[in-house]
Amino acid sequence: MVEAIGTFALVFAGTGAIISNDLSSGAVGVVGIALVFGSIVAVMIYALGDISGAHMNPAVTIGFCVARGFAVKKALGYVLSQIVGALAASLCLRFLFFNHPLLGVTQPKYSVLQSAVLELLLTFLLMFVILNVTRGTKEKGLTAGLAIGATVGLEALFAGPISGASMNPARSLAPAIVSGHLQHLWIYIVAPFGGAMLACFCSKFSED
Repeated sequence: MVEAIGTFALVFAGTGAIISNDLSSGAVGVVGIALVFGSIVAVMIYALGDISGAHMNPAVTIGFCVARGFAVKKALGYVLSQIVGALAASLCLRFLFFNHPLLGVTQPKYSVLQSAVLELLLTFLLMFVILNVTRGTKEKGLTAGLAIGATVGLEALFAGPISGASMNPARSLAPAIVSGHLQHLWIYIVAPFGGAMLACFCSKFSED
């Protein structure tokens, strides 16, 4: 339940900022959107980190399974909750902005390969930071919130205009389903999981 709330907040605020930017002729801007994504991640970590770990991201949850021995059965519950929370957020945004065609969906600006590689590397960096500022499977404390939120914001700032800087299968899945734009969804599912697995491998290797 807590993961659903955290992911709802992430998708509602983050994709809501994209929608607001579209409807206001760019008033929010790339910097504003990146700030919203980074800030909501940090805030949710502070609010929920001690309860669930505030993963809010299936790729992060599966990464914790690989790197930290997070129970698979528990992880499946986390992922389901994250997807439910994300879908609820996109449905709310559809209700509020029923004429908006995309609802903040992530799509490649240029080539598919470019966005796939970008998303893999972005998620790799995010997961690598998470593994190195947390203990166990819980993202909590001042350091974790600042570091993870800053990483999300920084990556959204420079890569958002190119690939969407999703780094999160649930964040991309929900607006794609609700808006009906599924063509490039596979990129934002496959690449983040690949990036998270690569980070787990590198983190393990760096400890040896």
